[in-house]
Amino acid sequence: MRAVDGLTAEVLAGEHGPHPADVVATSVFWVHHGTRLAGAPTTYRNQYLLVRVGAAFGACAFEPGEVDPDLCAGASGRTLDVLLTSGPSALRAAALDAYLAAARPHADAADRRVLLPAGAPEVRARARDAAVAGLLDVAAGAKVALIGVVNPLVAAIRERGAVPLPCDLNLRETQWGDPVTPEMDGVLDAADAVVATGMTLGNGTFDVILERCRRRDLPLVVYAQSGSAVARAFLGAGVTALSAEPFPFSQFSADETALYLYGRAA
Repeated sequence: MRAVDGLTAEVLAGEHGPHPADVVATSVFWVHHGTRLAGAPTTYRNQYLLVRVGAAFGACAFEPGEVDPDLCAGASGRTLDVLLTSGPSALRAAALDAYLAAARPHADAADRRVLLPAGAPEVRARARDAAVAGLLDVAAGAKVALIGVVNPLVAAIRERGAVPLPCDLNLRETQWGDPVTPEMDGVLDAADAVVATGMTLGNGTFDVILERCRRRDLPLVVYAQSGSAVARAFLGAGVTALSAEPFPFSQFSADETALYLYGRAA
């Protein structure tokens, strides 16, 4: 059984908190967001499906056309057992994330809480990605597979003396002209460590990355807006460290917001 499917089965059996049939998704909604950081050539376009359970939000990014926004009206008010077993994968992942975040909030569980500074997107992105890179424990010159490319994180990995191996389905080069491959196998084979975005939970590649890192005994750092509570469930079981950023994400605010860090001290 795939790792995330196994976690879902445990939740449906009531092994991680209240039975999902007794938990209601108050709200299901989607966000389409575009941003281009100052001085950068890349416009990031992201779509997120979000599920609210009590005080917690679950999130999963998806590719254009994968989710019809009209499903939000029908999914809002449904119980979690329904959302975990029906609809597109992004809805199931967001529902799983919401359930786990409600059952065990990051604010109560994380090793450390880091406040991103108030200010412009560039300032906040650099602070966020420096915190993510700080979860890496690699020697100078180590090759780090970066699955899901954001330019400030490429820079932060280099600043730690490591060599990023960028991989992304939508980008073809970094801000500095480094080639970005869409093929994950090659960078995973060459890597000494892996940093992967939570978006891999939405496109089905997280299980592949997790298995490869387990098999090769590679450190795996996950930086997650999508599925941060889902990735947390695999800490110590393939995931080495986690930067969890629950909704509302840093790019949606100019005020201080929190990152919740698990694993190696930054």
